[in-house]
Amino acid sequence: MLRRRNLFQERYDHFLTELRNEILSGSLKPGEFILPENTLSEKYKISRVSVRKVLAQLVEEGLIDKIAGKGNRVKPPVEEIVRQTITISWFSASYEQDVLQTIINRYEASHPYVKVDLIILPAEQYAKRLADMVESGTGPDLFFISDGHFLNLIELDKLGIIEPYQPPKLQPSADSYSKLFDLFTFDGTLLSVPIHFSPVVICYNKDMFERAGITGEDPASTWDELLETAKKCTAEPNEDGMIDQYGFCFSSSTNRWPAFILQNGGRFKSPDGSRSVFANERNVEALQFCNDLMYKHQVSPIYSHSRSYLAEHIFKRKRCAMILSTYYFMNEFRNMDLRWDVLPVPKNREKGTLLLCGSLGINKYTDKVKVAQSFIDFFVGQEAQTLLKQTGCTVPVLRSVAEDNSLLNPDIHPEHYNVFIDALEHSHSHRELGIVSDVTAILYDELHTLWANMDTPEDVCRRIEERTNRVLGEKQAGA
Repeated sequence: MLRRRNLFQERYDHFLTELRNEILSGSLKPGEFILPENTLSEKYKISRVSVRKVLAQLVEEGLIDKIAGKGNRVKPPVEEIVRQTITISWFSASYEQDVLQTIINRYEASHPYVKVDLIILPAEQYAKRLADMVESGTGPDLFFISDGHFLNLIELDKLGIIEPYQPPKLQPSADSYSKLFDLFTFDGTLLSVPIHFSPVVICYNKDMFERAGITGEDPASTWDELLETAKKCTAEPNEDGMIDQYGFCFSSSTNRWPAFILQNGGRFKSPDGSRSVFANERNVEALQFCNDLMYKHQVSPIYSHSRSYLAEHIFKRKRCAMILSTYYFMNEFRNMDLRWDVLPVPKNREKGTLLLCGSLGINKYTDKVKVAQSFIDFFVGQEAQTLLKQTGCTVPVLRSVAEDNSLLNPDIHPEHYNVFIDALEHSHSHRELGIVSDVTAILYDELHTLWANMDTPEDVCRRIEERTNRVLGEKQAGA
């Protein structure tokens, strides 16, 4: 008897929640009639008496009107109606915070029954903090996660906090770029929905190129050309032996230098992913080229550091002609007194670069799934994606917007913004390369002496491979 009563309550609550969410999310529009009572009774396996009870409750909540002889109709919202609140988390220091609030305001205007509260979480340990909040029942209904955060959740075995969702009007190949969806797919299921992306390309100072007499559509298409262009843009030492302008600025960030390994046909792991092969000859060659930019050819500043964006800050100060950077970080250059543009990354044996991407995920335990889905649908729709592009450089996931040149603004976007199309074709994510957190820690630890020119690439690559394989072996033994 108890089970029967519980089953009835489950069906009753499910009907109430689903119908309410269909109204709140906009699936049922103001003025639209709800299905007849007998149809609802059959659909949700509850009595017509229970159906009437639910409808009466929604009438009390001000969501529907009962029209005599016609049925129940969704009521246009009035100011007195208490909105359904959903929460969304984002990480601190995001360039999208301003436009995100605008998108939220636009969503609320078109979904008058919903209020969206934005929660900003510290960037430090964001994925772990998010997982802990969701599992403790205090998590947001929706959350931003980058491909790096997604990889963290895989490592933490916390992908279970995400409710899978595929927007019906955003098909990977037809409407977007299928590679982006692979980054957030696990065991064949898309978990979170890509919203924007950012391949690594070359940013260059147009004034420095002009002063050095550098012309041509792509004067850094190979490593040799990159080096020659960097030499032309590097100033001679002054009387104190200091160089106040370099042709290139190397970055020790794992979001940058691995692009050189990709361009040389190198790899991080074996084809089956079971072990590291970092000591291979092509990786050694790539790292030697990176070091030579600083020490042999002296076209890049010499430093060993852990700060990810030092190269970009030097570029902003007009002290170097070229850097590797992302469309995401290009938002730093908006409205600056800096004439800049972008080039494809160079190649040696082949083309290759890194790909970063952001997405929205739904809390597995939220009771507002339909409302959360409607927010994602809005975010990847034409209006929100257009706002993203009009206000920043990060590339929108909606292809029709990403490739719409009429939205480009010279105060914000580089002239050759569409370089991202070719870059995407030859890009790889950290997940593909096997750069997980344990590997990242080893890379940072071992590469410091290489960047300081205190070790050979051969020795550093060998140690990285040995240490990584020990970690992988320990994990496999403990599995």
